[in-house]
Amino acid sequence: MIADNFITDIIDEDNKTGVYDSRVQTRFPPEPNGYLHIGHAKSIVLNFSLAKRYGGICNLRFDDTNPIKEDTEYVDAIKEDISWLGFSWENLYYASDYFDKLYEYAVFLIKDGLAYVCDLSAEELKEYRGTLTEPGKNSPYRDRSVSENLQLFEDMKNGKYKDGEKVLRAKIDMAHPNMNMRDPAMYRIMHKEHHKTGNKWCIYPMYDYAHPVSDAIEGVTHSVCTLEFEAHRPVYEWFVNHLDFLAPPKQIEFARLNLTGTIMSKRYLKQLVDSNLVDGWDDPRMPTICGIRRRGFTPESIRDFCGRIGVAKANSEVDYAMLESCLRDDLGEKAPRAMAVINPLKVVITNMPEDELFEIELENNPNDESAGTRTLELTRELYIEKTDFEIDPPKKFHRLKPGGEVRLKGAYIIKCEDYKTDENGEVVEVYCTYDPATRSGECERKVKGTIHWLPCDYCYNAVVNEYSSLLLEGEGDLLSRINKDSLTVHNNVKVEKGLALSKGGDRFQFMRHGYFVRDTKNGGLVFNKIVGLRDTWAKMNKNNTEGK
Repeated sequence: MIADNFITDIIDEDNKTGVYDSRVQTRFPPEPNGYLHIGHAKSIVLNFSLAKRYGGICNLRFDDTNPIKEDTEYVDAIKEDISWLGFSWENLYYASDYFDKLYEYAVFLIKDGLAYVCDLSAEELKEYRGTLTEPGKNSPYRDRSVSENLQLFEDMKNGKYKDGEKVLRAKIDMAHPNMNMRDPAMYRIMHKEHHKTGNKWCIYPMYDYAHPVSDAIEGVTHSVCTLEFEAHRPVYEWFVNHLDFLAPPKQIEFARLNLTGTIMSKRYLKQLVDSNLVDGWDDPRMPTICGIRRRGFTPESIRDFCGRIGVAKANSEVDYAMLESCLRDDLGEKAPRAMAVINPLKVVITNMPEDELFEIELENNPNDESAGTRTLELTRELYIEKTDFEIDPPKKFHRLKPGGEVRLKGAYIIKCEDYKTDENGEVVEVYCTYDPATRSGECERKVKGTIHWLPCDYCYNAVVNEYSSLLLEGEGDLLSRINKDSLTVHNNVKVEKGLALSKGGDRFQFMRHGYFVRDTKNGGLVFNKIVGLRDTWAKMNKNNTEGK
């Protein structure tokens, strides 16, 4: 449920006055011309949560009024995204369901002298429309008779004219200070096949006309949208009021979600896909909902994030670290633990016989006792991280070094006795002894460092994809700021043998590394890093709070 905000205040007042008979109906109205991104998630959560809070309904409506850009591929993807986020729509509608009705309403406005067919070309229209500081001037076709406009509009519908040859415009005010009110277009000619209606129509309604009328037809009470539509609200209200709808819907704008280092534009995201700069719309670096799903984000973390950022009237930018913090909070409670060695270095325990094997029991999740335990085999030959051994370590290095000791997670304390390097001076093998009296849980002797490990003969090879921000900081066009090093692939990763039984989408905490998800697109043992363990947002928030 969402917290109180200025939108709930408006709805509460409407319920108090009874303007909608205490009924609340919202809708999520995407255009199926691309994949949804994280910014859309805020609108989804808000619209569905408002309906739930007030015991109302929220419908899904595809505003499919532009056949050039729309496709059933996007329709299916949007449905999947909404369901994944945990929401169910009451009814599924399409603006194209209302094409006949929208045409009838347009005829009604023509008969009332409130709409006319205009022959101005796009270039000519720029001259007549005026500027932000200068009023426009009336089209020479503005005073056509009702009968002529009716005939021309019917001819448009019947395919008599070419694309762009004529448009139907609302007759409002060419001198209006809001340029959106200067006789906005209602219909344009487009001889294009529609994904739902086929070739039935060659004229298609404009968004500013179709959207408010569709809301009114469906009985929407509160049309909640992002702030860029604020300047279009007078147009919205003009249409629903002049078509005499009882209790017409009320448009309310809220600030859209902007995340640091993230592209929030379907147009730019499509360019990334078309230019093969990413691995499709669901590339884990993409801010699309299908991308963050493949990356390993949980729907619970997205909903939590949308709740935390709240609902504001002014645009602002939210730190991406806050989204990651919500994810860590969720995964920390539910993700099973596992051990993975990203850059393996071989360790030989010289005082352990070659046929010796110890079964080491490890808990699957310290935050969830019901998750149980798992067993790893401790053998003579192990893998540890290369970064966990240093020949000449810096101060406060509490991992393995010549003559130094560390504890193997859940097992024994080992001591480095020797090591071997290659011709380049690179350490390729470390020789240690273990202390049989130091098994975890049975020994009080302490050492400062604990490292993770894997048995050489009882682990699997895997691939790990690690990501950084897709967008570099700086000025200039977004595409010029694409980080070409945003993907790092580790091909020689060792993982617990139990991970071979995992499925695509299963999430884990790789101890000391972060949270990872098994990739849903590749068939092998491929894991995508979701987020690291260090919660910079929570730390920063704590410091800010303590400083107040």
